[in-house]
Amino acid sequence: MNLILKIATIKLLKTNIEGSNNRQMAADIHFSIAKEKSPIVIFCHGYKGFKDWGCWNLVADEFAKNGFNFIKFNLSHNGTTLDFPEDFVDLEAFGNNNHSKELFDLKQVVDWVYENKEFQDKFDLDKIYLIGHSRGGGNVLLQTARDSRVKKAITWAGVSNHLARLPVNTEEWSRQGVIFQMNGRTKQNMPVYYQLFENSMQFKEDIDIEKAAKKIEVPFLIIYGKEDFVVKEEEAFNLNNWIGSSRLLAIENTGHTFDSKYPWDKKKLPEPLEKVIIESVNFLK
Repeated sequence: MNLILKIATIKLLKTNIEGSNNRQMAADIHFSIAKEKSPIVIFCHGYKGFKDWGCWNLVADEFAKNGFNFIKFNLSHNGTTLDFPEDFVDLEAFGNNNHSKELFDLKQVVDWVYENKEFQDKFDLDKIYLIGHSRGGGNVLLQTARDSRVKKAITWAGVSNHLARLPVNTEEWSRQGVIFQMNGRTKQNMPVYYQLFENSMQFKEDIDIEKAAKKIEVPFLIIYGKEDFVVKEEEAFNLNNWIGSSRLLAIENTGHTFDSKYPWDKKKLPEPLEKVIIESVNFLK
C-alpha cells in the first residue's frame, strides 16, 4: 500500500518494489517540486547501508527541490525488513546477500520506474540517472554499462573492484561456511556466508568493474573524499582512467560518508556532503 506524506513543498511516496528471491524492497520517492515531467535519480546505498541512513533523506529533498524525482530503496538482502527499514533484524538475509542479488535489485528498480504507468506525468523517462555510494557505486557503474536507459551516472566514494573486497581467508571461510564481521555502529556480529565467494567466482565477468567501465559512453561523475580510508582515492583514479566519458572530483577534508553519520538529527547537511550535492545537481543538469 502506498502512503503519500507532505514535506514542505515536497511530496513523498513510500512504496515496495519486488527484489531478489521475491523479497519486497522498501522504497520511497521524493517527487520533484517542478510541475512538468522531471528527471529521475535512482540512489543505491552501500554495504551495511540502507536508504534512510544518515543524511540520505535530506539529500533526497535537496534533489527534489532542484527538479529531480529522487528514488532510494533498501536492497532486498541488506538485512533490513519492511517493518524495520533502518535496523539489521534479518541477519540471515544479510549473510545470504551477494553481488548478483544486488544487481538484480537495482535493475528491478530501473524497470519499475520505466514501466510504471502511475507516474507517467511525473517521470521523464529520457532522463534516468543513477547515483551510488560505496559498494552501491560499483553496482551503479555495472548497471550503467549494460543499460541504455541510463543517461548519466555518479559514484560517491565508489569502489573499483568487487572481488578485491572479499575476505582473504577463503580456506577457513569455505571450511566453516560462514565468517562474521563486526558492525562498528550497531555492535552486531554479522554473518557472511561462503555463498558470496562462490557467487562472485561464478559471475566474476558480470561484476568486473574495470571491464564494464571501459564500455561506458554516457557522462559519468566520480566524487570522492580526500580523506577516505574505506575506499581510497586510488579507486577513484582507477574509475577515471577506465571510463572515457568521466569527470573526477575530490572533496577536501572529508572521508567516506562526506561527514554524514547515523543517526543524523540535524536539519542541515554537513558542508562536504552539501558540496557533493551541488556538484552532482550541476552535473546532471
